[in-house]
Amino acid sequence: MLEIKDLHAEIAGKEILKGLNLRIKPGEVHAIMGPNGAGKSTLSNVLSGHPAYRVTSGSVIFHGKDLLSMPAEVRAREGLFMSFQYPVEIPGVSMTNFMRAAVNEQRKYRGLEALTSGEFLKMMKEKRGMVELDSKLANRSVNEGFSGGEKKRNEIFQMAMLEPSLAILDETDSGLDIDALRIVARGVNMLRSPERSSIVITHYQRLLDYIVPDIVDVLIDGKIVMSGTKELALKLEEKGYDWIKEQL
Repeated sequence: MLEIKDLHAEIAGKEILKGLNLRIKPGEVHAIMGPNGAGKSTLSNVLSGHPAYRVTSGSVIFHGKDLLSMPAEVRAREGLFMSFQYPVEIPGVSMTNFMRAAVNEQRKYRGLEALTSGEFLKMMKEKRGMVELDSKLANRSVNEGFSGGEKKRNEIFQMAMLEPSLAILDETDSGLDIDALRIVARGVNMLRSPERSSIVITHYQRLLDYIVPDIVDVLIDGKIVMSGTKELALKLEEKGYDWIKEQL
């Protein structure tokens, strides 16, 4: 599904990714862990097409296509979704109108007919229930007045509505209490399927108690330096990243 080869990227003239390699198969959940400044968020921003980041060399192939040549909106239509660490508010734009436009734009790209009002509202009610998102919140402007936990639930709700083939969750657990974490993780797990893959970026092993990854990748100084099973995350929790550096 996704193959990254020798990826180098920079922001404001500073190189962050320094030859990153990663391969994700359909249905796999990868947890990417690493210390601050290792390049985790840079990777997610590069994949999603953030204009502040510049790829200097390397390749990213998504469903057999050159991802790096696509504008950000085309990447989304192709099935890539990013859940932000700090979701932004969009005053004046209702969640209902926002999601209906997004869902129908994606359907149009795939050659499908737009959902009717009734079909869309039925779908919205079903997906909202997956993350226990209050109907009153769904009728507000996007993220306006939401708590941190509500914003994260809203991100997973959007993911459920769009049904991406690859979801990038950038520190979704940041700032969540245990109940919100459980609800968000349940929504992510309900969307797991043999056709859908996820990249879960996190500092902490606790998220992986709820979203169990197939593979844990350790990112240090712009490269994936070690990969393993969930047990690798447990060892990192116990020994820290200096232990990884000692192995290199």
